[in-house]
Amino acid sequence: MKVDAKRVVFTAITIATIYVLWHNERFVVQADHPAWQRYESFKWWLLPHAVFGSIVLLFAPFQFSNWLRQRFTKTHRMMGRMYVLGVYVLAPTGAYIQYYQERGGGPRSFTILAIVDAALLIGTTTLAGFFAFKRKIAQHRQWATRSYAVALVFIGGRFFLGVTGAETLGVEIVQAVIWTCLVAAVPLADVALHWYDIRAALSKSSKRVTAPNPSVPERLPRAA
Repeated sequence: MKVDAKRVVFTAITIATIYVLWHNERFVVQADHPAWQRYESFKWWLLPHAVFGSIVLLFAPFQFSNWLRQRFTKTHRMMGRMYVLGVYVLAPTGAYIQYYQERGGGPRSFTILAIVDAALLIGTTTLAGFFAFKRKIAQHRQWATRSYAVALVFIGGRFFLGVTGAETLGVEIVQAVIWTCLVAAVPLADVALHWYDIRAALSKSSKRVTAPNPSVPERLPRAA
């Protein structure tokens, strides 16, 4: 049975997203949640960050649907523009919120991490939008995939920290996990982009190893 790699990947992303929204972010819809005591001083920055972050996470998967792109081109473009807008609000507000948390004792190193994350997300998204504007579709898809991979650092890091319990091991461990996710994002996106080429190359390599070499004559056993 042939496995649809895209479906498997997006199913895993959906499961991780649901987990993170429940485990980490449900306080947003619970006014009496204890977390609001920590976020009270910058909650009005948190609101646009959460709203536009939700737009990014909601719209991005649909951008990879061939069915939607081919049959509803205008919808695909509209959702793409909303994704770009979402990133342009999500990224800087996230970096500023992390900087704001330094007043409550947050480490400067976490702020640097947030700034690098925001810059990488804005940069990949801008290039994806630029190539879409220039109608260079192949390059647009490449950078859109990289942009989404960077956006998923928010989900991937929190999912790993939550399911492993590493979130309780201190801020250094949390930063190490997020840095790892951030560093791996673009290379993993490139693996996804070239997955079928990689699989085909591996398949050809294995066939060459197992197949007999026609240039070497087969030796006959000696007569007794």
